[in-house]
Amino acid sequence: MSEDGRRRVAIIGAGAAGTMAACFAADAGAETVLIERTRDGGSKILISGGGRCNILPARVDPARFVTDSSPNTLRNIVRSWPLEEQIDFFERELSVPLVEEQASGKLFPVSNRARDVRDALLDCAIGRGARLLAEANVTGLSRAGDGWRVDLDAAPSIETDAVVVATGGLSVPATGSDGAGLAMLRALGMRIQPTYAALTPLTAGPSPFAALAGISLHVRISAESESRRAEARGGFLFTHRGYSGPAVLDVSHVAVRALEERAAPARILAHWGEIEEHTWDDALRAGGGATVHSVVRRALPERLATALLAHAAVDLSRTLAQLRREERARLLDALVRCELPWTGHEGYRSAEVTGGGVDLAEIHPLTMESRRLPGLHVCGEALDAFGPIGGHNFLWAWVTGRAAGIGASRPPVRKS
Repeated sequence: MSEDGRRRVAIIGAGAAGTMAACFAADAGAETVLIERTRDGGSKILISGGGRCNILPARVDPARFVTDSSPNTLRNIVRSWPLEEQIDFFERELSVPLVEEQASGKLFPVSNRARDVRDALLDCAIGRGARLLAEANVTGLSRAGDGWRVDLDAAPSIETDAVVVATGGLSVPATGSDGAGLAMLRALGMRIQPTYAALTPLTAGPSPFAALAGISLHVRISAESESRRAEARGGFLFTHRGYSGPAVLDVSHVAVRALEERAAPARILAHWGEIEEHTWDDALRAGGGATVHSVVRRALPERLATALLAHAAVDLSRTLAQLRREERARLLDALVRCELPWTGHEGYRSAEVTGGGVDLAEIHPLTMESRRLPGLHVCGEALDAFGPIGGHNFLWAWVTGRAAGIGASRPPVRKS
């Protein structure tokens, strides 16, 4: 305890989860220190949403989160802080009004400034009494009697009653993410599910679609491997290196894991645009003098329409009346079940989040406290869970950070 009898809490990492944890630990009366290796933290907040920060999804479905741990535990964690209460926290407590982008179902700050979100969180934590220890590099974490010791590079160690590990992700290493938190937790004996780049673009080289770089459209996409399957709807972007866009990112983990586990490559299928298969089939059976190419390009970008006809081996000048049954079948497959060749992925460099992490069975879902190491709490990207594009991963950071902050400010739970 501190000299005035308050519980001491050290939080490692001033990102989304860590700063939220500091807000709630300090609010609960704990003597709180927020340790950050950079000058002011929140780097991933600042770059999110193209600098706008998609704070939350407008609607949340726990079933869309991915984990190798207990899905039931994950659901309980996600539901522990209802979305409506999170929105209220940002708007009332932080004075950051939100607005929904209808087309994407994302909530952004009205200002469209990610910096406003980061600054409001830091101001909240500091205003409630937390101390920010910036440009401090944590070199070790160990038990110290009934509490914990946090060792720092070129600075005295910190003795504390509870510690919150809010760093550990490997995604976007340019922001300072290096997995140090996970390394500390692994050294302490916590069970860690294998980590991997999640929500990352896929590469294809060479690709029959390389000439389509820059084309974007709405798709339905699926990825299936020997042991996993994922589906998504949303934006798709052809790149010079392969494929990107929210829909691709949301299913990329299936391809990434198949590759890393040396299993058979995942099969990725795209349904281009919004037109249903039966509608395409009717259009291609209509007959008449219109070319097949003209029919397809009415609904899809012209360069894509041309590429799909070539992919299906249908001549551009072929009219609907001339279209043979086998050509129609091949083209229909190209339109609604187009197999996308891929060879790799862009890894952590471009990944939105880290998949894997501390097994959820290792922590109490209400406090994020270790079941075996009292006073040790884990939140955010260090945990084995991630959600789809669109604010879900910030939601995970907010929910787990809040729970860890509140939990750390109270005496430890010593029974499983």
